[in-house]
Amino acid sequence: MNTSRVETQPAMALRVDVTDDTLSVELADGRTIFVPLAWYPRLAHGTPRERGNWRLIGRGEGIHWPELDEDISVENLLTGKASGESQASFKRWLARRGEVDSGDHTS
Repeated sequence: MNTSRVETQPAMALRVDVTDDTLSVELADGRTIFVPLAWYPRLAHGTPRERGNWRLIGRGEGIHWPELDEDISVENLLTGKASGESQASFKRWLARRGEVDSGDHTS
């Protein structure tokens, strides 16, 4: 039996939009991914200006928010994987920002 070999390319992000409750990422193949912002507590705690300051990394395989020190891969978005940051790490990050964890996020 002959089998054809299919080469897959990683999904690449083109555009990102962050609202008060949703992260949406437009992909090069025409799909758009929408995930709850609560999956990414640093984004959820960021200001609109900080959320809007992003750049693509790895030719679009990921997204980086420099002011929030957050990186999210398109692969994790596609597989439904939320932030893997520990509560201790997140609380340290909040403390450096002068914030108190309100407990209104998930991780």
